[in-house]
Amino acid sequence: MAKRIKNPYKAWRKYRGRENTCTTLHKVFDYATTNYAKRVAYQYVDGGQKYTYEEFRRKVNQLSMRMTRFGIKHGDRVAILSQNMPNWVVAFFSATAFGRVAVPMLPDSSENEVTNILNHSESKVLFISQRMMPKLSEECKQKLTLIIDIETFEFIKKNKEDFKCNGWVKDPQPDDLACIIYTSGTTGKAKGVMLSHRNLSHNLAAAFKAKPAFKNDRFLSILPASHAYEMSVSTLYSFYVGATCYTLQKPPTPTILLAAMKKVKPTIVCSVPLIIEKVVKNSVWPTIKKSRVLSWADKHIPHILRRFIGQRMVSTFGGKLQFFGIGGAKLDPAVEQFLIDCKFPYAVGYGLTETAPLVCNVMVNKKKHLGSIGPASYKVDIRLDNVNPLNGEGEIVVRGDNVMLGYYKDPERTLQVLDDEGWFHTNDIACMDEEGIYYIKGRLNNTILGPSGENIYPEEIEQVINNIEGVEESLVMERDGKLVALVKFQDNAINWDQSTEDKWFEELEARKNAIMDWVNKAVGKNAKIGEVDAMKEPFEKTATQKIRRFKYKDSHGDEPEKPSGEEKKNEA
Repeated sequence: MAKRIKNPYKAWRKYRGRENTCTTLHKVFDYATTNYAKRVAYQYVDGGQKYTYEEFRRKVNQLSMRMTRFGIKHGDRVAILSQNMPNWVVAFFSATAFGRVAVPMLPDSSENEVTNILNHSESKVLFISQRMMPKLSEECKQKLTLIIDIETFEFIKKNKEDFKCNGWVKDPQPDDLACIIYTSGTTGKAKGVMLSHRNLSHNLAAAFKAKPAFKNDRFLSILPASHAYEMSVSTLYSFYVGATCYTLQKPPTPTILLAAMKKVKPTIVCSVPLIIEKVVKNSVWPTIKKSRVLSWADKHIPHILRRFIGQRMVSTFGGKLQFFGIGGAKLDPAVEQFLIDCKFPYAVGYGLTETAPLVCNVMVNKKKHLGSIGPASYKVDIRLDNVNPLNGEGEIVVRGDNVMLGYYKDPERTLQVLDDEGWFHTNDIACMDEEGIYYIKGRLNNTILGPSGENIYPEEIEQVINNIEGVEESLVMERDGKLVALVKFQDNAINWDQSTEDKWFEELEARKNAIMDWVNKAVGKNAKIGEVDAMKEPFEKTATQKIRRFKYKDSHGDEPEKPSGEEKKNEA
């Protein structure tokens, strides 16, 4: 375990004072770099870029001054397009700590998305890694005042005529715009979410209330820092408490991730459900199933076996893990029950980019409610709107210092989700139990209206399908008046190289029928599926691994049609 603070009461008083002081990212920057000057703030797992808080402060000030000399003033947009690295955070603070506006972009953005974001945000500066340079169009290069290599901080482009030393900056105020995060979510057209300094500072205080962290903690960053979840709850939160945040130089494949955990021995990791679900479904459960001893133990002494497995999982993750945060999508209930039984130190959070992001959270050492997103986060007001009296389900609406300023240059869509009293309408349907614990049912715009007017939540059917052996993931939608399931099988479950053979079609049809039979026995009569289609390629996903549903609205799967007898004769 990370070394704890000797006097918890004194520490809590100190951090309470910090909450009242750090109301902007400028004040967070000043507080952290002053109080933790000699400690390491950010570094690569395998060495390379590394900053103490004091070195971080000097580099940020230096970069800000260089932008000032080229006329980049407060309010100007500074875009960042890069994979995770310590310099990403340097670039972020060189903008936000001085009243400029950061525009972080996801590293998997396409060239078209990059162009649209740079144009729409009217960014004047772009920090970019060499790996991302092919995504930068000539049109954008011409419009930008400065293009900076984020790995070396050398200028890729600068105009001498702009060297006027007139980029005045100022300390931002809490309600000033700090960053614009563009998100298409799972529903289509990108929106520029405007987050203020108050939004982000409040989220840091809420994160501390959910999981107190201290200067001796070690964070391992594995999700894109440009996503609100990773940015707020990991990248900025570690800075807020004076801890060290480690980043990977390569994509977090299982091999690289486990090696990094063994080396860093992190105490805090923020993740998405897909990662822990793959560990449990593809490694832990098959190991139990293949072993006669473990299978016997799982049947006769499951509580002892699962406690042992939980300890082994923590050991695999470095041995010091205290908090494994899971957010961005709904966790599989079967996997969650397994984690509860194993006493694995996981916690579930719920939020949106528009809420910076925390709305609800489950604390590690608190009682777990299977399938819940927990109670409201610190100083966040929640209520359910348009509640169905039969089942208590309604739309989650949120109010608090975490709620965004609005969508950039899009007042029409802002008015659709923000009302006059400051309540943000999340589009998520949930119910609440007697203890004030919330349970997400599905997205309002994903809800399918059944033949009798009842609500059908495709996410609940997908959870049933995803627990079938051989299934990797699925998506349920309505087509021609019936429910259709698009299913992506695991790689070893179906051999697409044999897709022209009769036997392959027979096996595929058998698998599809088995899925349909299993699901239709497990769900209510109104949620029964009428067709199953197989997907050859993985579903396209967001940064937090949620399927982009709008992409598959009219999809009919990937499997080829079986040739008829006449077609076979012609082929011959």
